[in-house]
Amino acid sequence: MDTNKSPKCAVLGYGSWATAIVKTLTVNHHHVNWLVLNDDIRESLLTLSRNPKYLPWCYIDREFFTPSADINEVVREADIVFLAMPSAFLKKFLEPLTVSLEEKIVVSAVKGIIPGDYLTIVEHMNRFYDIPMQNLAVVTGPSHAEEVGQCQLSYLTIAAEDNNTAECVRNVLANEFFRCSISNDVLGVEVAAIMKNVYALAVGIAVGLRYGDNFLSVLISCCACEMKRFIDEAVPMENRNINSAAYMGDLLVTCYSPLSRNRRLGTLLGKGCTVKSALNEMTMIAEGYYGAECIRRSSMRRNIDMPIADMVWEVLYNRASPREAMQALTQILH
Repeated sequence: MDTNKSPKCAVLGYGSWATAIVKTLTVNHHHVNWLVLNDDIRESLLTLSRNPKYLPWCYIDREFFTPSADINEVVREADIVFLAMPSAFLKKFLEPLTVSLEEKIVVSAVKGIIPGDYLTIVEHMNRFYDIPMQNLAVVTGPSHAEEVGQCQLSYLTIAAEDNNTAECVRNVLANEFFRCSISNDVLGVEVAAIMKNVYALAVGIAVGLRYGDNFLSVLISCCACEMKRFIDEAVPMENRNINSAAYMGDLLVTCYSPLSRNRRLGTLLGKGCTVKSALNEMTMIAEGYYGAECIRRSSMRRNIDMPIADMVWEVLYNRASPREAMQALTQILH
């Protein structure tokens, strides 16, 4: 990529987080080719400069984006491609792609796992799209789309094996409200982003069952310990600071915030909804539903003790009673 010119950006996805990323890039006066498959949303963006379904109050300067339903048109001239769709839809989004991504910087903003394959987004893109690891990056950290779309101060982390790649991504995203630090713990931050969604489900279940703040603080503290134990075992790395924003910050905001869709799903389960009815009531994808299965398989394979993540899996996939499962969990937390 020519570092003397402003990089061309593409964003794939048209949900809340994709909309917030486009907003950030356009505030920074980077032109964005935007893959929007929904005809009504694309028409609204063209005429009203707003996404009517996701963050409908968020105005995006029409001068700086071009929406299209053609993925090859969107990515062909791009230097940096942001993946910002739910993990469950990534394969479907990319299926029509014929343009090579090998020489582009590809940034995952997904915070999820490929269902059934149990691969992180970076692992999937490296394995199936031949993108070298030095061209792959992750943007992560405590970042509700609703707040980013309002240009509220947020601290994000850009993780990449290659520092030049991370710097390039930071340069297009960073501004006064979108602060960016850099990490080389690519898989570690991806796993943390998967796990924090699972733990937000656990907290949501407790909220739905009307446990108080005293218990929630203990539960989230134990979630943090469990997350560290798993990441250190599954993705060992020296000098990882699990208390930094990319890990602990993201865990805290996802567990505590009413904006968290994973916490909301857990709350519905705690209030007595079946898994099916709770998922149907959600207007957006809760990544923790898929993440719970991945973490369960991985922890069992490595023989890691994961009582909180196991409780979530039992409720989601084994029809365990949320009340009974949480009650059993309270007997072993400390």
